[in-house]
Amino acid sequence: QVQLVESGGGLVQAGGSLRLSCAASGRTSGTYTMGWYRQAPGKEREFVAAISWSGGSTYYADSVKGRFTISGDNAKNTVYLQMNTLKPEDTAVYYCAAGRFYGGNYYLSRRYDYWGQGTQVTVSS
Repeated sequence: QVQLVESGGGLVQAGGSLRLSCAASGRTSGTYTMGWYRQAPGKEREFVAAISWSGGSTYYADSVKGRFTISGDNAKNTVYLQMNTLKPEDTAVYYCAAGRFYGGNYYLSRRYDYWGQGTQVTVSS
């Protein structure tokens, strides 16, 4: 099993920044792709970004491209999501996910095997 714990959420004004962290523990050796998703009230969970531990390839949803950056620290088993130029529409619960797959359809939530509890991000206008 793999446990994921997110942190770093909070309240920020539009145009501000936040950095989310996702610490993985347990049997992490078999997880190859890490992702961030978000879910706003009344909406479905949506893909935000993903990173492949091998090679460090990154992927982003169009809505966050150029504003968000995903990165990882293998030594710490931690993935980060740097969020800049935040907008009110970025308000959501952000979830970290870990998957035992390489590349391909990284945006599909069903490909991920483990999920964190989520951290709330609220952007005020």
